[in-house]
Formats: sequence, C-alpha cells, structure tokens
Amino acid sequence: MNIIHMDDFIIVINKPAGLPVLPDGWEKDSQYLVKMLEEEYGKIFIVHRLDKITSGVMVFARDAETHRALNMQFEKHEAEKVYHAILEGNPKWEEKITKFPLHANVGHKHRTIVDDRNGKPSETRFRILERYQSSALVEAQPMTGRTHQIRVHASALGYPLLGDILYGASETNLTARPALHANSLTIELNGQRETFRAPYPDDFRATLGRLKR
Repeated sequence: MNIIHMDDFIIVINKPAGLPVLPDGWEKDSQYLVKMLEEEYGKIFIVHRLDKITSGVMVFARDAETHRALNMQFEKHEAEKVYHAILEGNPKWEEKITKFPLHANVGHKHRTIVDDRNGKPSETRFRILERYQSSALVEAQPMTGRTHQIRVHASALGYPLLGDILYGASETNLTARPALHANSLTIELNGQRETFRAPYPDDFRATLGRLKR
C-alpha cells in the first residue's frame, strides 16, 4: 500500500487501480481497500470514494471528529479534487466547463447518463495539459460529486476517456482500464489548506509514453 501521508488523524494513500474501496459485488471474500488498511492501522472512516478502476489520492479519517470535519468539507465542495485523464480524440478547445445534469445507476449496467429532466446538477471543468496525435491528456476538476461524473461528462462532449468502453470509447490495446487518475486532493487540516498529490501508476505512465511515441 502506497501511503502518501499518515498522522494521528488521517491516512492519505495512492489507491491502485483494480482495488475496490469496499466489498465488490458478489465477491465478498475478495480483498478491498478498507479491509487492508484496517488490518494494518486499525479503525478508519471513509470520507470519499474512487471507482474500482480509478487510481490516485484518497483520504481516510482515523477518528470520528476528523471524519465529521472532512465530510463537511466534501459536502460543501470545499475539498478540491483534481484528476488527470486521457481522452480519446483531440478537442479543439483548451478549456471547457460542462454542466450536463446526471442521473446515476440506470439500466442493467448501472450507468450514469445525461438526463435533462431527472438528472442532478453537475459540473466538471476540463483543461488540456498535453496533446497527442489522436488523444489528449487533460486536467478534470469535478465541482460536484456524481457517480462516474468525469467519465460521463467527457463522453457527452464527444471525447470519452481512453479505454472507457462503458461510455463509448473504442477498444484499444493502449490501456486495460479507463485512463483516469486522481492526481491531487486539497483539504483543510488544523486551519490550513493542505494538498496531497499521487504520482501516476505504471500503467498510466506507460500509456502516456506510447502516445508520445
């Protein structure tokens, strides 16, 4: 387990892709992140989540009071989450703000969809970081916390995440998962804003290397 920061109040980790935060579906006996952390460090409290397929920075509280304080920051959108993603296709824009309303858990695949009538207000801010021949590395900052928000908003713009077959991307041998990484998280601790960053995992870095070549 890659620990980014640990003290008496929080544990910040760089979550590997492919590891669920909680028990995954019917595989109740399989490994999951909370179980692994609690076996090593004792009781922890979940503050926010990442999809099983997503890598990157996550924070857990180690006591109830810290848990309440961090939960409040996330509920009020005071916690700043920044993701890096690789898009399929190369947008003409440099920056884009999307506000498609989203409706989660639709159909047998439990997809999130854009739904103007029943969707909840959602906002993601995209910014191009680097361009390649037929794809682009972007910074994505979700201003709301809907399920699969970045993935759906990117797809709705016509540029699904590389490898994200569920949301319209083509099959590819460049990545075995949707190319999404939680790059940094900024929260308030003891009256000060602190930013924690998670290095790219090997697969994300390798995909970028192939695209650059």
